[in-house]
Amino acid sequence: MRRSDSDELLIAVLTGEAPIYHPNTGQPVDESAERNTKGLKELSRGAKIGLEPPRFCQICGRRMIVQVLPMGWVAHCSRHGELDSRALER
Repeated sequence: MRRSDSDELLIAVLTGEAPIYHPNTGQPVDESAERNTKGLKELSRGAKIGLEPPRFCQICGRRMIVQVLPMGWVAHCSRHGELDSRALER
């Protein structure tokens, strides 16, 4: 995977910044979409409970390159950098 110099995505996720785009569907997130999910794609069970890696950048909505590994995953946005599941472990 090609690395970006930006850590913007990692920082946004670790600080709990509200996503602009849904990380599993890539659709814009706003208050009305949160209340009324008719306009959103149906999420898989794994995505609903947080087991699937994000497929879209929560900052720009671009499709990310995702590599699923035996012990986690790595997602890469060409503009906002890399997000590694190890960084999210507590």
